[in-house]
Amino acid sequence: MTMRALHRWYDAFWVLLGLCAPVVAVWDDPGTTKYWSFALPAALGLCYAAVRLLPGRRALPPRIFLYVLILVLGVMAALPGGGAAMFIVSLPLFWIYAGGPRQAVGLSGAAALSTVLGSTIEQGWILDFGAGNVFGAGNVVAALVGYAGGTLIGLWRGSIAKQSDVRAARLAAELERAQHQLAEAHRREGAAGERERLAREIHDTLAQGFASIVVLAEAARRCPPGDTEKSAQKLQSIEQTARENLAEARTLVGAALQGGAAPGSVAATLRRTLERFTEDTGLAVTADLPDLACDQPTRIALLRCTQESLANIRKHAAASIVGVVLAEGADGVELEITDDGRGFVVGDSHGFGLDGMRRRLAEFGGELTVTSSPSEGTRILAAIPRNGQV
Repeated sequence: MTMRALHRWYDAFWVLLGLCAPVVAVWDDPGTTKYWSFALPAALGLCYAAVRLLPGRRALPPRIFLYVLILVLGVMAALPGGGAAMFIVSLPLFWIYAGGPRQAVGLSGAAALSTVLGSTIEQGWILDFGAGNVFGAGNVVAALVGYAGGTLIGLWRGSIAKQSDVRAARLAAELERAQHQLAEAHRREGAAGERERLAREIHDTLAQGFASIVVLAEAARRCPPGDTEKSAQKLQSIEQTARENLAEARTLVGAALQGGAAPGSVAATLRRTLERFTEDTGLAVTADLPDLACDQPTRIALLRCTQESLANIRKHAAASIVGVVLAEGADGVELEITDDGRGFVVGDSHGFGLDGMRRRLAEFGGELTVTSSPSEGTRILAAIPRNGQV
């Protein structure tokens, strides 16, 4: 049960036993004083309604209501039918509206004193336990016992509330610390992911370009001294590769989405890459590259897989023929790259290039399949589903 619901239940309890009970007790009395027993609870109920129901500044200040309650309790104790019962039922109001334990103890003590004075006034200021004054003495004792018990219960409840506040503050601090740690972990994870992405981009672009420049420079150095045409061709390839690397570096620094791939179809992008590969290596390349429509991130992913595969062929395969096939399957786009080179044991390969291709395709929900064995060549199949294209 929430505190608001509990408060509503107490309101009903206080109205029935605190306000209505004295009225019922003197309902049949013939004297005119009973009308005070009607009027005072009614006025007190209106004051309480002004505290609970009126909004904002229109509401009666709780402290004023408590002062009125103290006065009414004393007057009711002095009237027939009044007494300690109304005081005991009203005790929680002091702990609800006083503003703190010290104020609640003081105001409820004032209410107890007012009730005791009213009871003794009704009995002629004499506490005589004879037949005529037992009821008045009982009111006094009940008021004092009620005050003592209410104070103990209120202080105990306040201690529990204080401990709960301390625990809540400690839990809030722990939660805030955990949130800071989680945010820091996310920041570190994001930084690690960004470093991995940059490492993959550098490996697939700049590193491959520098490797091409090294190969071309070695080939140019081996050209016969009189073969200026071949040397010029190699130098032109070196210059072109260096310019492309420069463009890739600028793209990485600028964090551009294009990643160095010019807008257009994936087939046109792959053809330019294969032409450069043929110029650099002299290997025969057969290509089946239909003009498929796909978005730019997918085109970049297929280009990077092609660049990495061709780099591995040039460095490790010792192949004579390379085949590249681009196809649109039932589930998405597929790129197959094969060579007739020396092959390798797939399970023994732990290079950064293949792992980078797998992670890149996984970002699109794609998959990389590598098939190879010694002296049997290699087949690379990159598949990107349509629902993985963004």
